[in-house]
Amino acid sequence: MADKLSPISKITKTVTKSKRSAALGFIFITIFIDVLGLGIILPVMPKLLQTMGHFDISTASKYNGWLTLIYASMQLVFASIMGSLSDRFGRRPVLLISLFGFSIDYMFMAFAPSIAWLFVGRFIAGVTGASTATATAYIADISTGHKRDANFGLIGAASGIGLILGVGLGGYLGEIDIKFPFMAAAGFAFLNGMYGLFVLPESLRPEHRRKFEWKRANPLGSLIRVFTKHSGLAGLIGAILLVYTAQKAVEYMLSFFLYEKFNWSMHSVSLLALFIGVLLFTIQAGLIRYTIPKFGQQKNIIAGIIFYAIGLILIAFVSQGWMVYLFMVPYCLGGISGPALQGFATKKVAKNEQGELQGAITILNSLSVIIGPAIFSFLFSHYTNKQTGIYFPGAPFLLAAILMIISTFLAIKSFRNPVKKSKISQGH
Repeated sequence: MADKLSPISKITKTVTKSKRSAALGFIFITIFIDVLGLGIILPVMPKLLQTMGHFDISTASKYNGWLTLIYASMQLVFASIMGSLSDRFGRRPVLLISLFGFSIDYMFMAFAPSIAWLFVGRFIAGVTGASTATATAYIADISTGHKRDANFGLIGAASGIGLILGVGLGGYLGEIDIKFPFMAAAGFAFLNGMYGLFVLPESLRPEHRRKFEWKRANPLGSLIRVFTKHSGLAGLIGAILLVYTAQKAVEYMLSFFLYEKFNWSMHSVSLLALFIGVLLFTIQAGLIRYTIPKFGQQKNIIAGIIFYAIGLILIAFVSQGWMVYLFMVPYCLGGISGPALQGFATKKVAKNEQGELQGAITILNSLSVIIGPAIFSFLFSHYTNKQTGIYFPGAPFLLAAILMIISTFLAIKSFRNPVKKSKISQGH
């Protein structure tokens, strides 16, 4: 009898594995499209604002700061709500709603008749962009052991590639027509949503779901609960916040830095973005699948953050434009820390709390978007101002390196504080 069932079991196992692979591919594309929108905006927004508002680059940068604030604030508010909704109703519906919402946002951006409509679009993007928490919770649902860390590496790769290729795509299409980048992103989001509608399976079983509670969906309350319920995660969460904040120096200031110090064109910035995208994909989709099983999570976390710091210091003091390509290698190697950080954290909470945890992590990212660009923009403006005694456009990257070093000590400290994994709530 067992022999007769064996082929059926093998077929079932193959089908299950195929479904998981398809789901991972969908999540990869979803995260990619989420971050692609941000990348598209970075090189195009200054020109778009100047064109729409008929003002100089200085005034345009102020509006861009407010748009970034709106986007990040909405992510901050809705990250834990989306994560908690996915814990209650499942990951699939939340992801699909987010994708179609993104499609609407990009169309707003493409056909906005005034700057006010850009704020509406960024508001929608902030709400739907909170789907990252649900996507990472989906990965936690369908992954185990070192495969979970490797799959988080795919998410890191999707984020990095989405951002960098977004910059490249925005720079290329924006030179043809300022609306083309947003129209392309809208089409990608809509097609991926349609694909998920027919292909993506639900990952969270009914017995692992919990009741939706507004007090648990409160963004600040979510962070407080993570700190109180899992006190040993406090140092790790602090390290994650500092790493995310430091990353914003490159994500938001690199193009300004290259324009200012080396007088690069938008096309040159796009080429660098493509190089970084390929590098990140190689590291986070390939290398990390070897380094985490080989060396473990903790060593990957520490090594990755140190690589980040080294890369940032080198960029801060770079003297020739071509060296930026070289110095991006150690910086991108820092990407091995992100998946290990998330994998380390997810092992400490129950299945029906993964959405809440990932919502809290997304909140940290939103906070970093609010804090990082504001601080780094101020530093860049101050040290490139002709009236300032010291000319040092690399100041944002040096500060980012210091934040990385501090996060290393926080991470090491968190390894010495064991975290007791909470039990799955009964009756939810």
